[in-house]
Amino acid sequence: MVWQLDFWLLALLVVTAVVALQVRDLLAAVAVLTAYSFFMALLFAEMGAVDVALTEAALGAGVTGVLFVVAIFVTRRRSKD
Repeated sequence: MVWQLDFWLLALLVVTAVVALQVRDLLAAVAVLTAYSFFMALLFAEMGAVDVALTEAALGAGVTGVLFVVAIFVTRRRSKD
C-alpha cells in the first residue's frame, strides 16, 4: 500500500465528514455525503477490498444518494415560512 494515498484519502474523508455536518442546505449535505461514500469506496479499493468498494460505490454513492434526493423533494413543510 502507498501510505501517501491512504493519508490523503483519509484526510478527504475527514474533511467531507466535517463539511457534511456543518452545511445547512439538505441537498448540499446529500452531495457531500455522496462524495464521502465515493472516497470511502476509493479507500476500500486501494486497500484491496474491491468487492466492498464496489458495494459501497453502488449503494452508498448511488442508491442512497438518489433516495435522499427523492425524499427531500417529496417532503413538504408544515408551515409557510
